[in-house]
Amino acid sequence: MPLQPDVQALLDRIAALDLPPLDSMSAEAAREFSIQLAATRPPGPDLDQIVDGVLPGPAGDLDYRAYRAVTGSDLLPVVLYFHGGGWVLGGTISDDPLCRDLAVRTGALVVSVNYRHAPEHRFPAAIDDGFAALGWVADNAASLGGDASRLAVCGWSAGGNVAAVVAQLARDAGGPSIAGQVLLTPTTDYDPTRPSMSENAEGYVLTAKLMNWFYDHYVDEADRADPRFAPIRNPNLVGLPPAFIVTCEFDPLRDEGEAYARALAAAGVDARFRRFDGHLHTTLGQVDVVPSGAAGRAAMAEALKGFLGL
Repeated sequence: MPLQPDVQALLDRIAALDLPPLDSMSAEAAREFSIQLAATRPPGPDLDQIVDGVLPGPAGDLDYRAYRAVTGSDLLPVVLYFHGGGWVLGGTISDDPLCRDLAVRTGALVVSVNYRHAPEHRFPAAIDDGFAALGWVADNAASLGGDASRLAVCGWSAGGNVAAVVAQLARDAGGPSIAGQVLLTPTTDYDPTRPSMSENAEGYVLTAKLMNWFYDHYVDEADRADPRFAPIRNPNLVGLPPAFIVTCEFDPLRDEGEAYARALAAAGVDARFRRFDGHLHTTLGQVDVVPSGAAGRAAMAEALKGFLGL
């Protein structure tokens, strides 16, 4: 189908600004540029409580932000969230409007955790940090107002990659227990031959060239078949948490997200995907910018509620 009208309008506004491509910048310049763009976006819904803190990572403290939309003293189910940005950009609050939105829609405690970024910290630093964060949140959920016995993982793009890999590591380690995983347009593989990589190579914000920029900053070519980078390449997908994967029609990563859902289902995992036609890699998370993206966030929230018994 064609682009959603509000998605097309967004692309038209971006084109009129004639912005420089991120892949033409250094990592440091791209980060600063992204921060400047984020400062202009709507903030998302107000919440009753937002708490910032740090937790111990394998190579130093990691920032986190905990979002609570439900008043009262009850311990809430927990959603551990990992931000997007190609393992290079972003931080604890870079997906702030989306985390606020998910906290309101689910009634869960959403904990957004940072991880080290490339190229300063290459693969598998982000994964090591993500798994450490899972362990800490599971051990300390009550101090945040959360119930560790009901814990799901969630992430967007590169953060979806971290969430997927962390779920595999937790299975292999015998815990922490994860009730489910919700992955928004995740990276699950390195395979430039997938049709969506060529069909959506240019013109839809996330380009094939930008993805290669991210890959080159984060992971050596020799490591691109490692399941800690490409979770779909794990030869054993049995026993993983149930999964809901969200894909978008005009996204280079569309096919690998859907392929991961199929691979999980073939291994006996309760896994499904839903494709949002007319959308880009970036638009479902753009709260109060792309109104038609609300359906994607509602679907994510419903999946999380189902996993967490809400």
